[in-house]
Amino acid sequence: MACFLVPAGTAILTTALRKKVPEKYRIGWLNAMLWGGVLMLAVEHISHGEVVLYPPFLTKGLPEILPELVRVGVPMTLAIFGVWSVMVSVAIKLSKKLNFVET
Repeated sequence: MACFLVPAGTAILTTALRKKVPEKYRIGWLNAMLWGGVLMLAVEHISHGEVVLYPPFLTKGLPEILPELVRVGVPMTLAIFGVWSVMVSVAIKLSKKLNFVET
């Protein structure tokens, strides 16, 4: 119901700090993964009536939302960071390998 709020908050933070992160870390990839997941989950939650387009927006109260944020939102965000870190590691290694072959 509100699990997308954790990656949404993270996406806001990484988008705000994107110019301070070196280009080799491909922060754009992370932002695309985070925002894509947030958009997909928001649409899914709206279609199932868990999120409504009028206040208070969420159909459950804080006691139901907080455990879901911890149980689902945090692991989902950590999984996105894990996949992104593997992607960046592979890109850096391939870049070094290709630069080595070219010289």
